[in-house]
This record gives sequence, structure tokens and C-alpha cells, in this order.
Amino acid sequence: MPDDLLNILSNSNKDIDNQKLMDYLSGKLSKQEQHEVEKQMADNEMVSDAVEGLKAMKSQQDIQAYVEQLNKDLNRQLQQKKARRKQRRIKEAPYIYVAIAIILALIIIAYMIIQQLSSR
Repeated sequence: MPDDLLNILSNSNKDIDNQKLMDYLSGKLSKQEQHEVEKQMADNEMVSDAVEGLKAMKSQQDIQAYVEQLNKDLNRQLQQKKARRKQRRIKEAPYIYVAIAIILALIIIAYMIIQQLSSR
């Protein structure tokens, strides 16, 4: 199986090995291993849904194209989130500096007023 296909499944489920799942779909497992995967499918609805979805694909090329598209979409969304986060950080920074400058100015003015009142 291509590494891209395993990348998309890398954090999906810790209960089943992703390579074992892909081997199950391609029929490369022994009867005992197939039984173990089917038992996990019965116990875990997410595994079952994943297997059903992957079985619905017509061919290996369809799966590969789908995985590539999912990876592209995921990378695009992550880049957009990073850009928004960076923009937000830049926009917030001037307000922080203005607030700090105003507070410092008020402290200096208050100090000067207290000095003038105490010298009278």
C-alpha cells in the first residue's frame, strides 16, 4: 500500500493496525487474522464504517485518488488556519502596545501629580 494511504489513517484508531486493515481489504491476511479484524469491526463502529467506505471504492486507483484529494484538502485547511492565526496575532499586537503606552503614560502623570501635591 502507498504511504499516503497509511498517512491518512495514522491517527484514526489505535485499536487496529492500519497496515493490517489495508491488508484485510486486499485479502492478504490469513483466516485467523481476518477473523481478528472482523471481531474488531464488530466491536468498534468506526472501524466497521472505515472498512465499508473503503470497500465501496471501485478500484485501488479510486482509493489512491481519494486519499490524495483528502491530503491536499487537509493541507490546504491547515495552511489557511495557520495564516488566520498569524493574521490575528499581528492584528492584536498594536492594541497591546497602545494599551501599554496608555498605562505607562497614566502612571507617569499620576506620579507627577503626587509629587506636586506632596511638595506643597
